[in-house]
Amino acid sequence: MSIAYRNTLPTKDAFYALYQTTNWNRFNADELHLALQNSWYMVSVFDDEQHRLIGFGRIISDGIYQTFIGDVIVLPEYQGRGIGKGIMTRLIEYCREQNIRWVQLTCAQGKRAFYEKLGFCARPEDAPGMQLSIALS
Repeated sequence: MSIAYRNTLPTKDAFYALYQTTNWNRFNADELHLALQNSWYMVSVFDDEQHRLIGFGRIISDGIYQTFIGDVIVLPEYQGRGIGKGIMTRLIEYCREQNIRWVQLTCAQGKRAFYEKLGFCARPEDAPGMQLSIALS
């Protein structure tokens, strides 16, 4: 298997097929494609041998301090192979390179431990979501 991480916009149909595996199903393919086009930064993961989008994650940001990671998705049959961690590592590294110090996200039910292993911590009960404070080197 040849896995490739790219900072490219996936095709509308490829992303919609990936998104459908989440059971979030709140948006149609055109809405999702427009949303992705408005991203600050994204990571698309491909199985080059299968010519298939297998993972994705993106950042929405003002480029100064407000940053939100969203749409982190890995096809179920590819989960457990480090692909999600690879996506997150690249997203967080880009934030570091851009001097972003506060990264926020909301995670799907049951995925909290995954993000905690990456350094995220739950916000207080009266502040939903999770966050990561990045120390600049």
